[in-house]
Amino acid sequence: MEFLRFVLSTRNPDSGIEDGVFVVAYKLRDNPDVGADDRRLLAESLEWFEKHLLTPQRFNRTTSKGHYRRKTKGISWFRDTATECVERMERLKTLLESNGHPVTVLREKRVGYVVYEDDVQVVAEPFADTQTGPE
Repeated sequence: MEFLRFVLSTRNPDSGIEDGVFVVAYKLRDNPDVGADDRRLLAESLEWFEKHLLTPQRFNRTTSKGHYRRKTKGISWFRDTATECVERMERLKTLLESNGHPVTVLREKRVGYVVYEDDVQVVAEPFADTQTGPE
């Protein structure tokens, strides 16, 4: 099985890992400088993911006391079998790129220590050799 991650060129200051696309997608959706058609398409895409993609409860491997206060290390990946999610992410990628935000699709077989999983996604703390951003 292969896993896919859609990333921007910016890094999260806490984790040092490239940012995923959802944060910038929400910002573009709410930006009045973005064309109305693009904002509508972004809103539709984000609503679909809110309805069909579960938000993981854990992003850390540790279960020690106070684990919820620690900086998160886990990153989210789509399973290659989650075809509808991946197709919709490709559409979201196109929208972001047309608004000046290049997106790279990472493909990895070994994503790290899995801390959450469901039918379409996994969250894993990456191994040292796991690709987390563009080369």
